[in-house]
Amino acid sequence: MSEPKKLPDDVAKLEIQMLHDRVLVRVSAEEGERRSSGGIVIPATAQVARRLAWGDVLGVGSNVRNVKIGDRVLFNPEDQLEVEVQGEAYLVMRERDIHAVATERTEHGTGLYL
Repeated sequence: MSEPKKLPDDVAKLEIQMLHDRVLVRVSAEEGERRSSGGIVIPATAQVARRLAWGDVLGVGSNVRNVKIGDRVLFNPEDQLEVEVQGEAYLVMRERDIHAVATERTEHGTGLYL
């Protein structure tokens, strides 16, 4: 039986570039317990209706128009594809799957801030 072929060291240092309308997102760390606006503590294990999540954009494809690297985006984590790179989990999604962008650029804002 032959030994598995070892990849050259330079292969491990290839930069990931997103294609077309794809966005690479790191999911923001869960805050654990939350408080309702009335002050009620909601444990992290409580089941809530489908909940959207915030994440940080780490890469965008050439056809992405409204999202930039460094933006925080709101999306449904259940509908996305997960990929592991060097032991960390990231999500890959289409730009159209992003519901909102939190950014310093204020073109069509809602008046709400993070």
